[in-house]
Amino acid sequence: MKTTRGAWALAGVLAGAAGLATSYVTANVLSIRQSPVVAIAEDIIRLTPGDVAETAIDVLGHADKPVLIAGIMVFLVLMFAVVGLLARRTWWAPTLVFLALALVGGLAVLLPKGSGNATDALPVAVGFVTWLIGLSVLVAPLRKAEDAGAASDDPAYDGDDATRRGFLIGAGVMAGSIGVLTVVGRLVGAGRREVERLRNLLRLTGVTQPELPPGALVGVDDVTPWMTKADDFYRIDTTIATPVIDPTEWSLRIHGMVDREVVITFDELNELEKTEAWVTLNCVSNPVGGNLIGNAWWSGVRVATLLERVGVQAGAEAVLQTSDDGWTCVTPLEVLTDDRNAMLAVAMNGDPLPIEHGFPVRTLVPGLYGYVSATKWVVDFEVTRFADAQGYWTPKGWGERGPVKMSSRIDVPGSGDSVDAGEVVFAGIAWAQHTGIATVEVAIDGGAWQEGVVAHPGTDDTWVQWRAVADVEPGDHVVRVRATDKDGLVQTGTVADVLPDGATGWHGIDFSASS
Repeated sequence: MKTTRGAWALAGVLAGAAGLATSYVTANVLSIRQSPVVAIAEDIIRLTPGDVAETAIDVLGHADKPVLIAGIMVFLVLMFAVVGLLARRTWWAPTLVFLALALVGGLAVLLPKGSGNATDALPVAVGFVTWLIGLSVLVAPLRKAEDAGAASDDPAYDGDDATRRGFLIGAGVMAGSIGVLTVVGRLVGAGRREVERLRNLLRLTGVTQPELPPGALVGVDDVTPWMTKADDFYRIDTTIATPVIDPTEWSLRIHGMVDREVVITFDELNELEKTEAWVTLNCVSNPVGGNLIGNAWWSGVRVATLLERVGVQAGAEAVLQTSDDGWTCVTPLEVLTDDRNAMLAVAMNGDPLPIEHGFPVRTLVPGLYGYVSATKWVVDFEVTRFADAQGYWTPKGWGERGPVKMSSRIDVPGSGDSVDAGEVVFAGIAWAQHTGIATVEVAIDGGAWQEGVVAHPGTDDTWVQWRAVADVEPGDHVVRVRATDKDGLVQTGTVADVLPDGATGWHGIDFSASS
């Protein structure tokens, strides 16, 4: 059998894919959240500079993580093919390449949390051994064919049928095994299904269903609804593999500059008095007029209640929050203990938190961007000083404290819409959390500002709907919006990027009017 470069490359790819499949299955069997590929992807996200990460979010949106995983897989396939080609000449070169890849995977799994837990690295070890065994099985008939060809005096020698069958059978078995292992990995990865079952059976005390506040609507169709459904709520986080946590195994450790270290279980948290509130969450990456914002009815336990239990020591300034996936943020202590109702939320819109939004427990702080406050899957509070702690995003150039900036958005009409000339209704949302919106104004084609009507939902921690009516002549136009908060501060028209602490500027849209 004349061997070709393609056959050797295929052998490398199949052996590498088998290694990935066995590492994936091992991670699922052992209930390890991160397979090596996922760990590498999350490390890439963690090490990416803030401006680069922001560009990726802007360009790719929610596709940023799938694109990253796809890129890693393409790179690995190319490396596996190179390994197969190297195996044609020597054994030590492909072994070193596989070993290097395994070391990268092992470091990616172990270093971020500094756990040193050998079990977490077991999927990498299993994958490495599978790579070596798979490659040896697949290249054996190829090397036999080349050796036989070199020993033959006949230049047309094409090996024997047994050699050819050996390679084809080995390749077929390897490919089939990869498929079977992938299916098995999904079947044994039943942890999420079990947690979903427990979530559906969970009985939360003191949690009520959301009710529309009187005065929350302005009566305009197509304006952003008052409540954002959980399925429609924006999601921005750094995790590739969503943490799946059994509530019976969840706990929150509160330690650091406290008089008494405390560990609270979910059952204990559930028995505490609940607080409930409408709260709007914002992502600091939300551009002017963007949709990385949502409003929901949240239920939970006030953070201040728990901090009173541990006794915060003098000199403490902040709380370093840590998620189950290792993500961290530093939140000012003052906003966790004032009247803004910062909470450990257990429910969203009357139901237990969705897994993707932090089940079983997440932190919620009205008036702060999520990157300094909204820790999903929270498991650790360390009371500390700002000088002694850094969150995930601040070393990447983002601001330290992250207060939400006042902003407003036009929903109606939509950008590029055509309307009837004459009286035109404009509508949208505005927010100045923990201060509240007093007025909203619109300006047509740079003209005078015209005041609209603002809804009054009875809370300052949410967005508000607004509407305005203006006379519009036939033709093409631009309308802009600005808000004024209850302290009399007028929303700035100065355009600023989202980095380092949130975008500013007036939202505007183009539209046309016809008679």
